[in-house]
Amino acid sequence: MMKPLIDAHTHTVASGHAYSSLQEMAKAASEKGLQVLGITEHGPSVPGTCPLLYFKNMFVVPRQMYGIRLLMGCEVNILDTDGSIDMPDDFIGYLDIVIAGIHAAWYKGGTKDENTEGMIKVIRNPKVHMISHPGDGSADLDFEKLVLAAKEAHTLLEINNHSLAPQRKKTVARDNNLEILRLCKKYGVPTILGSDAHITFQIADYERLYPLLAETEFPDELVMNYWPEKFFDYLGI
Repeated sequence: MMKPLIDAHTHTVASGHAYSSLQEMAKAASEKGLQVLGITEHGPSVPGTCPLLYFKNMFVVPRQMYGIRLLMGCEVNILDTDGSIDMPDDFIGYLDIVIAGIHAAWYKGGTKDENTEGMIKVIRNPKVHMISHPGDGSADLDFEKLVLAAKEAHTLLEINNHSLAPQRKKTVARDNNLEILRLCKKYGVPTILGSDAHITFQIADYERLYPLLAETEFPDELVMNYWPEKFFDYLGI
C-alpha cells in the first residue's frame, strides 16, 4: 500500500461540530507525513458552521504551514436537483478548493434520474473540484453517469472513510463505494480518498477504504492521494 500524501477533506472547530483547531490539524498532518491538507469547513446551511466572513478572511492564513501545503476551502451543500449550492458565487473566489456534497438534512431530492442530473450539473460547475461522499446513500444516484461526467469535467468523486463508520449507519455506503471504484477503474477515472476528519486523529485515516481498494484491485495510479503533482494538475489549482 502506497503512503497517502494528501487529505483534501477535513474540518476544524469552525465547522461547529469538529474538535481541533486549524493549526492543530496542520501540525498533525505534518507529523503524519502528508504534503497537502485541505481545510474544508461546512457551507452555511449547516447549523453552527462559520459565517461567510470566515471564508472572505482566509487570505490571512499561510498556505505553507509546518512543512505542508494548506488548501483553505469549503464543503458546500448541494441543495436540490437543479444543482444549486449554498455558497454565493462572490465568495467562491476566496476558496482554494471547493468540495460539494449532499447532506440529507439540507437536500431537497427527487427521483434517481433527477438527483443524478442535479449532481452532474454540480460536477460540471468549473468552480467545483470534488464531490464529497457520493456513495453514502444520502440520495439515490446513477453512479455510472456520475463517473462519466466526472471524467469529462476533471472533477474528483470522493471515496469517504467517515461514511463507513459503524456509528453513521450508512448501510449502503460500502456497496455504493465499491460500485464507484469499479466504474472508475473501468473508465480510467481518478478518485480521491477522503478522511472527512473532524479531529486530528482522523487525518489521513483511510483504514475502512483500503479493503475496498483491495477488493476491486484498484490501480494506485488512479488514487490521487498518492500523487500531489498529478492532483494539482488534474484539478487545475
